[in-house]
Amino acid sequence: MGLQEVWFVLIAVLFTGYFVLEGFDFGVGMLMPALGRRKDSKGETRRRVVLNTIGPVWDGNEVWLITAGGALFAAFPEWYATLFSGFYLPLLLILVALIVRVCAIEYRGKIDDDTWRRRCDWGIIFGSWVPAVLWGVAFANILRGVDIDADKHVVSGFFDLLNPYALLGGLSTALVFGLHGAVFLALKTGREVRADAVKLAAQLAVPAVPVVGGFVLWTQLAHGKGWTWILVAIAGAALLGVVALTRAQREGWAFTLSTLAVAATSVLLFASLFPNVMPSTLDAAYSLTIDNASSSPYTLKVMTWAAAFLTPIVMIYQGWTYWVFRQRISADQIPPSIGLKLGRK
Repeated sequence: MGLQEVWFVLIAVLFTGYFVLEGFDFGVGMLMPALGRRKDSKGETRRRVVLNTIGPVWDGNEVWLITAGGALFAAFPEWYATLFSGFYLPLLLILVALIVRVCAIEYRGKIDDDTWRRRCDWGIIFGSWVPAVLWGVAFANILRGVDIDADKHVVSGFFDLLNPYALLGGLSTALVFGLHGAVFLALKTGREVRADAVKLAAQLAVPAVPVVGGFVLWTQLAHGKGWTWILVAIAGAALLGVVALTRAQREGWAFTLSTLAVAATSVLLFASLFPNVMPSTLDAAYSLTIDNASSSPYTLKVMTWAAAFLTPIVMIYQGWTYWVFRQRISADQIPPSIGLKLGRK
């Protein structure tokens, strides 16, 4: 295996890690209206329980995206340039949504005002739904291919990206992230919030299984390879297992399987893409591959040594963070806000 192949695999691992970890973050934000729908003080407490489940980890999870983007830029600059110029509008929308989400999470508790908190909640919801949908749209189009000319420019427009396969991909990522988040909440919360999260996970599984299954099957039939049928089977079996284990209140195993479903789907996309990185629908000769889009061998060698040294440190630190904050959170552990202490409604 050459260094181009190594870095394609590493970028696939980074994006897969991002989708697994940030996927349940998105799911938690997407489900805030359903799990914190009450408008009284109990509703605010429930929303704080939901948000506190990702409080210690969400910013660390986003680092996977930053690292993946940096690795893409350094290892495959032609891929990076073509992707970010051709997909400028959807990627800009993702970036804006992530910024809104960061600000909403960080500043929600800074002002003790119901209107302020409600606006921040809408920022969290917006910042979770938009990336959850658009990441699926973007990666489905990367795999399907876009109009790339001889100068490696994407000449198709924004609305060309909204094709049936890509829209199904966006719906699939939204549903699977929502299900992933519901299972995570069932694992991390206690009492009535946990009970409601279990019910919500069972409800989300009804549309998620056929929609995600349909997208995975379409991907395999249109772009997959012979051995990637294994990934299709893993993703399908994992989704069905999530349904059964969630209903049995085995949240730990259910979360393991939802993680496996997200990871198998992501690996299927990258495995089906290889050795291309951005296929051209105009002419196969214009497609970007791991060979014509990569950096020099010396650059890849330096990056490989740096990654070999730093990656284990990052993995150990993030694993330690999850271990420290592994306990469940329940409503009776959430102290009232200042306004509620003073009796203000």
